Amino acid sequence: MLKILNADITTLEVDAIVNAANTGLRAGGGVCGAIFRAAGRQELQAACNSLAPIQTGEAVITPGFNLPAKFVIHTAGPIWNGGNFGEENLLRSCYENSLKLAAENNLKSIAFPLISSGIYGYPPADALKVAVQAIKDFQGDLEVILTVRDKSLLDMAAAIV
Repeated sequence: MLKILNADITTLEVDAIVNAANTGLRAGGGVCGAIFRAAGRQELQAACNSLAPIQTGEAVITPGFNLPAKFVIHTAGPIWNGGNFGEENLLRSCYENSLKLAAENNLKSIAFPLISSGIYGYPPADALKVAVQAIKDFQGDLEVILTVRDKSLLDMAAAIV
C-alpha cells in the first residue's frame, strides 16, 4: 500500500524511515541533516561509521535512536548530471534496495523522502515517477509512505498513483 504525504519524515511513526544519505554516511544537509538531528547526531553517526562507505544505490540499516521510527535505512542517491549517466537506474536501486532491506528485517511500514530531489538536483517530477514505479513494482507486504515537499508534487503524485 502506497500513501503520498506532505509531511516531516522525522515525525512519522513507522518501522523505518529512509535517509537520503551520502556515500560516506555522514550527517549532511536537507532531509539527511534533519534525520541526524532528530535521531541524535552522535549516536546515529557512530552507527553509520561502522557501515560506511556505501555505493550509490545501496542501502544499510541502523537503529532509529530518538526518532519515532525504530530504524533508519540509509541509501545513497545519485547526483543528477543531466540524466545520461545512469541516474534513473541508480535512483530506482535506492528504492528497491531499501524496500528489500525492510522486508528482510520483517518491517511492516517504511517512509521515504523523495530521494535525490534536493541538493543532488534530480528533477522532482522525474524523481517522483521513478519512486512511485519502484514502489509499485515491489513484491512485498509493506505499508509505504512517500513524503514530498510541496503541494504541486502532492497533486502530481495523486495523478500517477
